[in-house]
Amino acid sequence: MNLSNLKPPAGQKQKKQRIGQGMGSGRGKYSGRGAKGAKSISGYSIMRGFEGGQMPLHRRLPKRGFTNIFRKEYAIVNIGRLEQLEGNKFDPGRLLELGVIKKLGTGLKVLGSGDLTRKITVQAHVFSKSALEKIQKAGGSGTVIGSES
Repeated sequence: MNLSNLKPPAGQKQKKQRIGQGMGSGRGKYSGRGAKGAKSISGYSIMRGFEGGQMPLHRRLPKRGFTNIFRKEYAIVNIGRLEQLEGNKFDPGRLLELGVIKKLGTGLKVLGSGDLTRKITVQAHVFSKSALEKIQKAGGSGTVIGSES
């Protein structure tokens, strides 16, 4: 036995069915597409969500809610996180460098979660009441950046 005698098992290799080759081919006239209708026409592609003329689900369901286009997305940092960082002066640029915040958005907001045991100086766009109290209680200061008055 050698490589030139090898053959696939009987029935494994079949001749490809050629469609649209006339009446004698076994797939003549409509070429397996049936007569009439959108699917029989060349270039047919169904629209996403199409339900055969029935009102599609995404149009039947009620649309609810409200999206505020004036929403402000702040980068948030807690007092407890500032306690863990080295240094005693923090502003949005420094926190971006340190990787504490990923992107600034509307501005930096300091929240009062956690404890503060050392004196720090923080510059941010917004402070919560508790955060400002904790910073001042520890002997530090919190400055509001770009306050509109």
